[in-house]
Amino acid sequence: MQRQTEEEVYYVGIDVGTASVRVALVDQFGTVVDQMEQSIKIWEPRPDHYEQSSDDIWAACCRVTKQIVHSKDPRCIRGLGFDATCSLVALDTQFQPLAVNPEGEHMRNVIMWMDHRAGSQVDRINRTNHKVLRYVGGVMSVEMQPPKLLWLKENLLEECWNKSGQFFDLPDFLTWKATGDTTRSFCTLVCKWTYSLDHGWDDSFWKEIGLEDICEGNYVKIGNQVMSPGASIGNCLTAAAAKDLGLPEGLAVAASLIDAHAGGLGVIGASLKEYGLQGKHHPITSRLALICGTSSCHMGISEKPIFVSGVWGPYYSAMIPGLWLNEGGQSATGKLIDHVVRGHSAFMELETESKARGQHIYTYLNNHLDQIKKSGPVGFLAADLHVWPDFHGNRSPLADLTMKGMVVGLTLSKSLDDLATLYLATIQAIALGTRYILETMQTAGHHISTLHLCGGLSKNPLFVQMHADITGLPVVLSKEVESVLVGAAILGACASGDFPSIKEAMEKMSKVGKIIFPNYKDKSFYDKKYEVFLKLSAHQKEYQAIMGSM
Repeated sequence: MQRQTEEEVYYVGIDVGTASVRVALVDQFGTVVDQMEQSIKIWEPRPDHYEQSSDDIWAACCRVTKQIVHSKDPRCIRGLGFDATCSLVALDTQFQPLAVNPEGEHMRNVIMWMDHRAGSQVDRINRTNHKVLRYVGGVMSVEMQPPKLLWLKENLLEECWNKSGQFFDLPDFLTWKATGDTTRSFCTLVCKWTYSLDHGWDDSFWKEIGLEDICEGNYVKIGNQVMSPGASIGNCLTAAAAKDLGLPEGLAVAASLIDAHAGGLGVIGASLKEYGLQGKHHPITSRLALICGTSSCHMGISEKPIFVSGVWGPYYSAMIPGLWLNEGGQSATGKLIDHVVRGHSAFMELETESKARGQHIYTYLNNHLDQIKKSGPVGFLAADLHVWPDFHGNRSPLADLTMKGMVVGLTLSKSLDDLATLYLATIQAIALGTRYILETMQTAGHHISTLHLCGGLSKNPLFVQMHADITGLPVVLSKEVESVLVGAAILGACASGDFPSIKEAMEKMSKVGKIIFPNYKDKSFYDKKYEVFLKLSAHQKEYQAIMGSM
């Protein structure tokens, strides 16, 4: 750090996730001093349509931030960083919310990241084989912004498209609200909008997909001023935003990150020296950050660009300046586990039993699995039960929106034991999916030796151990469980000028909590599970081909 004082120094990290806003006060050593959370609204007006309100999100940011900082001397707060899901925010020419739905409900002006309404649009975009697709693993995802924009133009031309003034990625909307500056982050534009640090926007792409009007005014609607994550934006925190947030006017505000990338920033830079994992065999480029919550993202960095089929990127300086990023992912992980568990006929019994013991349902299930195992490791309980986890399509490495979930090995049993085993098999399937992504990245040229987990699912010891056992790699957990919030705070720390670079802030503010090693003696069992897992994928494509021919 450049500042050499003993005074208290804090940074505010604001994380807008899928279902809630979380705010943390983090000190200069990366310790979360205080944190709070508030839920935000989600509308699901029809299948595959998920919408939110930018007003509701900003109001939640303000309420929680005020509560977090009210007891602190404003002079001790040095910087503010935002991260958020890569959702699409629509505003009109007066910067007011603009409806993204046929009902004309302007409050619902955000198309969420997990919204899959633009399936036909993304198919057409991918059929162009445009050169920009090379930097998204060869296939654009329906979760990116160009197909969503195309859907709006084709379905809400008069109601939305012709009235639009700005389309923001949600992280950039938040920095605009804070500063009044429409500057975007390299992270959002490079990862979700096809922007290139070398060449900027590619006119030919937007014209070929039917969005030539986006090019007007030097791309004023989607951003023509771009900054690196952590750089201080504009005139800093405005008077109006300062009043809303309870923070000092003029506070440094950082260019933002997508939430998963903030998690990567918060978890991937910690020193491993005292654990015997430092040195030439474990550089930062050998670490895979796995940010696991509602969905999961797999972030691998490299010094040179590595092109991985079905894995997004390579993106230059999208997370750590000067390094290339590849981003794999699974569209439903925490959401899938909840879906499987809550949809089982024994769920009511599970709720009753867990409440009686004062336990969370997943703590109870983990304990129940330990009780019902007869011999050998818990994982062996699912030897005859196999899950293909793509209930919401495959993001990586198949990049196939049409993939569906599968369960093989079901019986007529409806017991709590059966539910616990299905829960186990689902977690194993998610870990097997991580192995599939990992091996695809390794084949393309990455050299990964450790997994670095953060997010809600990293608090589940069974989830963590299954990832260690199935990938055969040590899993590093942060000292601060909320690594995404630490990542957002690191942005604020850089914007303040207290650290000369993201890399130095990461090294200072990221710390290891513990390392979970794989049970190597179980390797042959999980190798067989993985073999079955890959066959499920092949069989599903065969089924789709048969049904498609009818």
